[in-house]
Amino acid sequence: MLRLNGMTHDSLAHDDQSLRAMARRGLAGRCPRCGQGALFAGFLKVAPRCGSCGQDFSAADSADGPAFFVMSFAGFVVVAAALVVEIVFQPPYWLHALLWIPLILAMTLLPLRPAKGLLIALQFHHKAAEGRLTGGDRP
Repeated sequence: MLRLNGMTHDSLAHDDQSLRAMARRGLAGRCPRCGQGALFAGFLKVAPRCGSCGQDFSAADSADGPAFFVMSFAGFVVVAAALVVEIVFQPPYWLHALLWIPLILAMTLLPLRPAKGLLIALQFHHKAAEGRLTGGDRP
């Protein structure tokens, strides 16, 4: 077991709350706090809590953020590639469908889960919470 400044490797992994570590854990679909438990209970369904450290994931809500970023990037790449292929080669429409439908599926479905995990990990890192009214003095 690795020891560094009196701490074991296991406790270092558990205590590392840096942005880089949390982002890596989110991209891997692991608990942002401990990096051991699973963040997801399904393809995109967030688990209710970490099976390892017990972190509650009920406040984790990435909403449509991951889908927006993934679709924006994929749309730019696929449309640019389709335009270049059309201008240079002018293939028939069936060939366009054969080329771009699998590319669209791959470029949207494959990065969606890591993007959602990353956004949830960033929420935990920055301690993001739902906005609340303070009930203070009105202007």
